Amino acid sequence: MPMHFIKYHVANRIGTITLSRPEKRNALNAAVVEELKEAFTMAENDDGVKVIILKAQGDVFSAGADLSYLQQLQKNTFEENLADSNNLAALFNKIYTLKKVVIAQVQGSAIAGGCGLATVCDFTFATPNAQFGYTEVKIGFIPAIVMVFLLRKIGEGRSKELLLTGKLIDAGFAKSIGLINDIYDKTTIEETVLKFANELCSSASESSLFFTKKMISEVQNLPLAVALEHAATMNAEARATDDCKKGITAFLNKEKISW
Repeated sequence: MPMHFIKYHVANRIGTITLSRPEKRNALNAAVVEELKEAFTMAENDDGVKVIILKAQGDVFSAGADLSYLQQLQKNTFEENLADSNNLAALFNKIYTLKKVVIAQVQGSAIAGGCGLATVCDFTFATPNAQFGYTEVKIGFIPAIVMVFLLRKIGEGRSKELLLTGKLIDAGFAKSIGLINDIYDKTTIEETVLKFANELCSSASESSLFFTKKMISEVQNLPLAVALEHAATMNAEARATDDCKKGITAFLNKEKISW
């Protein structure tokens, strides 16, 4: 199906998914969420893609839900709102559990649902002027879906501080609490993020990235004994992969390996 709000591009094993509604501050609605789900599915199933970059056109990463979308939510039945909420949950879960590494490149503001998008990515890099905030409580709403992922990422104390106040924070504070990974100047962020993605492509095994990301999402809430049993199983499975055999052979032969 043709996409109207998202651009998808592949080059040198990097898939780029771009929010393309700059005139609406890249705000989210049901159609945008559906197109994002489609784009991430395409990237996950594309054998020519190893790493994914999520970015946006314009000066704002995403301002959250657009106004017409919010107006429509007021008219929805409970069943319609539940279906819509499950749709956003499916998008966030897809990104968080995707078989490939996802990097968010954030310029300007990432607010509410837009901040949620940045939260569920594996790495998030931002410009100095970027702002982050889960502002739902300020309009009588709740940051229900992103909360599931934010608690895992920065812990209960900081999550409460952000979710209960709805305050906006700058990139420096976001980095200090582990919400984002690093800050780069607006003139260099694209080049720097692309370089980081290329380094991941060339220095890390694709199957290793997949297994490691999968385990991170699975083991955190398991009892210790169960987590260790699961880890041992995954370790054994990883050893049987072609990537592991290739990597060990190169290491033993003192050969440089490029993935």
